[in-house]
Order: sequence, then structure tokens, then C-alpha cells
Amino acid sequence: MFVSTAYAQGAGGAGGGGLEALLPLILIFVVFYFLLIRPQQKKMKQHREMLSAVRRGDKVVTGGGIIGTVAKVDNDHEVTVEIAKDVKVKVRRDLISMVLSKTEPAGVQPPQPANEDKPQSLLGKLFGGGSKPAPAANAPQPQPEPEPEAKPAEAPAADSPAANTPAADAPAAGTPSPEKKAD
Repeated sequence: MFVSTAYAQGAGGAGGGGLEALLPLILIFVVFYFLLIRPQQKKMKQHREMLSAVRRGDKVVTGGGIIGTVAKVDNDHEVTVEIAKDVKVKVRRDLISMVLSKTEPAGVQPPQPANEDKPQSLLGKLFGGGSKPAPAANAPQPQPEPEPEAKPAEAPAADSPAANTPAADAPAAGTPSPEKKAD
């Protein structure tokens, strides 16, 4: 009698839990996709785009850590990198880990920021038109105009009698000025 009751309890609970058991596994997979798989795919896509845009004159870092300048793009799989003066090495394009500096293609100018077309905010209109662009670091700074030199007044010599007497329009120390009279 004891054995038959135990078999009856075990058989009844296993029938409805199949989908409930898979739900945590599905949830874990979704979390892994958004936290690990998707960001890695974005990073790989950006790296492929960077490698396809490599051209002559770009400064690159290879997978081995060698820094050089691309001297020639041989084909879709190889580039020639100059790592020192007259030392050129062929490198597989997919082993370039990063591009340090890009060269501009011939005839293309970098976009210039247009501050005049930018709409002004209410505070910018109230306080003089908003912010002004900062001058470039290598731009020459405007120099202030020198003020015209005034001729210094000739001071009397120290041993002359005029140097020892106070000026007629300057009040002596401790005396009230003519504008301020004590009442």
C-alpha cells in the first residue's frame, strides 16, 4: 500500500511542467544575446568597415603591435606597410587591428562647422547671440594695438625749490579738499 501511493504522487506532477522548465533557459539566451552576442557583432561590423576603408597614407597598427604607414593597397587581402624608412612589409588586411590616423582623399575637404545656420536659443538671444567658436590651437592670436605713448611730465629736480613745495591744485595731506567742507 505504501509503494502504490508513492508511484501515484510522482506520475501526476510531471505532466504540466514542460514549458515552465524551458522558460528560464529562453530568458538566459535572450540576456546573453543582448549583452554579449549583439555588441560583438556590431564591433565586428565596424572593424570590417574600417578595414575596407584603409587607403594609402593611413597610419595603422598591425595585430603584432607594429605601427606603420600604408604605402600601397595591393588587393582585397594584402597591404604594404612602411614601418621604417625604406622598410616595407606586406600585411594581411584582416590583421590590421586599428587605424590611428586617416588621410583625406584627394579633392575632398573636411566639413567645416557652420555656426551661422545654427538657431539661437532664447538665452542666446537675450545675452548676446550665444557662444562664439573657440579659436583654433594653431591659429595666430590677435595682438592688442599698442597705446600711443604719452610724454611724461617733466618732474622738477629734487634739489630745486619747486620740488619741495606742494602743487597749487593738490591739497596738502590732512586738510579737507575745497569741495568737501566740514559743516
